[in-house]
Amino acid sequence: MRVKNSWAVFLCILLISSMIPSNLKKMEAAPIIFEAENGVFTGVDVMTQLQGYSGSGYVGGFDAQNDKLSIQVTVPDTGLYNLSIRYQAPHGTKNTSLVVGGSSQGEITLHETTNFSEVDAGKIMLQGGTTEISFISNWGWYYIDYVRLERASDPPPHQLNAALINPDASSEAVSLYNYLKSEYGQHILSGQQTLADANWIHSTLGKKPAVLGLDLMDYSPSRTERGTVSSDIEHAIEWDAGGGIVTFAWHWNAPKDLIDQPGKEWWRGFYTEATTFDIEYAMSHPDSQDYQLLIRDMDAIAVQLKRLQQENIPVLWRPLHEAEGGWFWWGAKGPEPAKELYQLMYDRFTNFHGLDHLIWVWNSENPAWYPGDQYVDIISVDSYPGAGNYGPVSSRYENLKTLVNDHKIIALTENGPIPDPDLLQAYHADWSWFVTWSGEFLRDGIQNSTQHLTKVYNSPYVITLDELPDWKNNY
Repeated sequence: MRVKNSWAVFLCILLISSMIPSNLKKMEAAPIIFEAENGVFTGVDVMTQLQGYSGSGYVGGFDAQNDKLSIQVTVPDTGLYNLSIRYQAPHGTKNTSLVVGGSSQGEITLHETTNFSEVDAGKIMLQGGTTEISFISNWGWYYIDYVRLERASDPPPHQLNAALINPDASSEAVSLYNYLKSEYGQHILSGQQTLADANWIHSTLGKKPAVLGLDLMDYSPSRTERGTVSSDIEHAIEWDAGGGIVTFAWHWNAPKDLIDQPGKEWWRGFYTEATTFDIEYAMSHPDSQDYQLLIRDMDAIAVQLKRLQQENIPVLWRPLHEAEGGWFWWGAKGPEPAKELYQLMYDRFTNFHGLDHLIWVWNSENPAWYPGDQYVDIISVDSYPGAGNYGPVSSRYENLKTLVNDHKIIALTENGPIPDPDLLQAYHADWSWFVTWSGEFLRDGIQNSTQHLTKVYNSPYVITLDELPDWKNNY
C-alpha cells in the first residue's frame, strides 16, 4: 500500500510539473535581463563610451525633464517581481522616476558610482505577458545598462529591536514604541504637517490624522534673536491631550554667518545657499566659537523639548533631516560631519539634558550617512515623487530595510502624494506612518486629489486619530 501511494504521489508531482510553462520555471530558477539598448527612446540614445556595460551598449542622455527610456518586459504570470537596475551615475547621486504599465511608481535613487552597478529598485506588480517599464529623467545625468526581474517571494516576519536605544527611555516613549511595533506591517498611521492642515483634514474629510508633524525651526537662536516666535510646543501639548502622536523636525537656522541678501534672507538660514557656516570646521574644532554655538543652539532646543517631557509627551524626534541632499548646511560637507553632529546631539540631549522622552528618527537611506544602530530607533526617508503619484515608494522602503537588516521600524516622514493603501499592502511596503507636507501638498487637489484623500482616510489599512488606542497606558 505504501508503495502504491508513493507512486501515486510521484505521478501527481510529475503531472503538475509538466503543466508548468517552461518560461515560468526559468523565471523561478533564474532572473531575466532586459537590455536598455533594446528599448524605445525619447530624448535619450544608445552609448558605448563608458566601459563595462552589458550587451551592445547602454542608454544615456537624460538631461531634459521629459527624457525617457521605455523597455518592454515579458513575464510568465501575474505577481510581484524584484526589479534591479544596472546603471552608472558618475556625476553624483541622482533619482529616476519609474513608470510601470503607465502607472507612476515613485523615485529610484541611483547613488553615485563610476562603475556599472546594480541597485535594488524594489518590487513591482506585473501582469502575465508584456508590460512597458519606463524611466523618466527626474534629476537626470545617469546611464542605464539593463533591468533585471526576478519573481519575489513573500517577506519573512519583521525582526524588530525589542527596546529603544536609550536604556532610560521614559515609560511613555516605551509605550509609543511598543504600539508602533504592534502595528508595523499591519497598518500605517496617517500623519500631517502643521496643526492648521490637520484641522483642514478634519473639516474636509471628517477625520483627523493620528500623527501631527511639527517643527522647532522658529526656536533656533539665530531666528529668535530676530524676533521669531512659535506655538508648535503648545500645538504638541494640545494634540497629545486629544490622544494623538507628535513628531518634530528642526529646520535649524545656522548659528551664525547668515548671508542675508535677497534670495538668501536670514530666515532661509537652514539652507546651504543662505549661510557660509562650515559644519566641517566646527566639528573638527571643538574649542572654536562655531562649535560652542552648536552647543548653544542645542541647549536652546533642549529647553523646549523639556517642556514636553514635563507633560509626559513622547516625541518622534527627527533632527538633521535630508542631510544627504546637501541643501541644508548640516549636510553640505558630506556624511562625516553630519553623523558627528547627530551623535553629539544624541549625547547632549540624552546624557547631559536627560531628555528620555525622545524616540530618535534618522532620515536617510544612504549607508554612508548612517550614524550607527546605537543612535537610531527608527529610520526614514522623505518622498516627493510628483503630483498624483500614489505609488508605494517600495524601492526606498527596501533600501531602508536592507540598511538596518529589518531590525528597525521604517517611516515615511515627509511626503507629497500619499501612497495608495492598496499598493502598500500589495508591495509589502510596511511604512509605519506618513506625514504629508503642508499647504499645497495637501490642499491643491493636484498633489493629492480629494478623491484620493477620501480613500486614504477611510481605508481600513490607515489608522486615524479616532482609531488610536490608549497607547500610553496599554502598551
